[in-house]
Amino acid sequence: MSASLTDLAVPQSILDTDLYKINDPKSQLTMQQAVLHHFPDMHGTYRFTNRNIDALFSRQCIERFRTAVSHFTVLSLTDLEREWLKKTCPYLTPEYLSYLSSYRYKPEQVKVKYIPVTSDNLKGKVEIDITGPWVETILWEVPLMACLSESYFQVVDTDWNYDNQHEIAYSKGKTLLENNCTFSEFGTRRRRSFQTQVTVVEGLLLASKDLPGSGKFAGTSNVHLAHMYGIPPIGTIAHEWFMGVGALKGYEHANAVALRLWEEVYQESQAPLISLTDTFTTKSFIKDMIADPELALRWTGLRQDSGDPFAFGPSIKKMYQSLGIPHSSKSLIFSDALTIDKCVDLKKASDKLEFTNGNPTTGEKSKALNIVIKLSTVDGKPCVKLSDDLNKTTGDIDTVNLVKKTYSL
Repeated sequence: MSASLTDLAVPQSILDTDLYKINDPKSQLTMQQAVLHHFPDMHGTYRFTNRNIDALFSRQCIERFRTAVSHFTVLSLTDLEREWLKKTCPYLTPEYLSYLSSYRYKPEQVKVKYIPVTSDNLKGKVEIDITGPWVETILWEVPLMACLSESYFQVVDTDWNYDNQHEIAYSKGKTLLENNCTFSEFGTRRRRSFQTQVTVVEGLLLASKDLPGSGKFAGTSNVHLAHMYGIPPIGTIAHEWFMGVGALKGYEHANAVALRLWEEVYQESQAPLISLTDTFTTKSFIKDMIADPELALRWTGLRQDSGDPFAFGPSIKKMYQSLGIPHSSKSLIFSDALTIDKCVDLKKASDKLEFTNGNPTTGEKSKALNIVIKLSTVDGKPCVKLSDDLNKTTGDIDTVNLVKKTYSL
């Protein structure tokens, strides 16, 4: 297969990733800073899962993907990007920005195996494993999935185009704004192309300009696009942090331990403290919060990412009330399988519960690949995610059972 670099799904910038992976309080950068601070010498492994069992990859697609991955070495933080990060994300320390400036992707950390399943060997499954220092490999997840998704839509599923996509994005943004929703875009990891994501962001920006009011387009999780359009990079702490901390520190009160370690990096910077609740189930998270009321008081918001979103608000309200904490001072954020109608319904339900900002974070997808890359081990210890949706449980079964026993699940 031959393809020019411009044809391949190579990110345009090292910042073409989600903020939580860098350092956001779905950001790669915020988590990388936290790992650099607490666990700089730990080894990590990641594993790819395709939840669309009927979605097969062509041999051409995987070869194209392999070639693109080999070109990630060209990515590096520019001086202009560094100055923008320093100004826009003050919670990123000078030490971390120096680290990121020197960071280079190492394609040898990524192992790709194509497994043909059709008689002609032209279509099949793919196995992807990432191995190396946790602080380095943490940056592969989001751009690698984006690269695979773009490669798939370049050569496997080509029955799509950009017709009316700007108008559709504008219309969806308009509906959310008219219903006073605060929302953000986070479509990087499963996008059809970089241009698709650009089109969506531009449509939402135009809607925001045309309909100023109590609704708000808060920004995008994609740091590169935030830089391009002068909008806030948005993100929250991710499952990976809890998974890694649980494996390294033990599962007794793992949620609380993970949050305290995060605070050591970000509390003084005044970064928003917004947490996921479902890594080891929301039930276990609530137990840890009730055991440490001061922790529950410090964290300003919670994100729902699995289970029943309409049951989430009442259960969190009950938790705060039991601790004597005014729930009206807290925010709820939703991010699981959202549609525009669902977002509007969740906004109404959260308003009735009197949370300060019961709004969805949405990057509504159009039949995207349902692919994930999850942390598999840290320091040789298996990492697991239970979720509030049994279909999303991942990791070593013995460790999953250990967590269930620890929290009486």
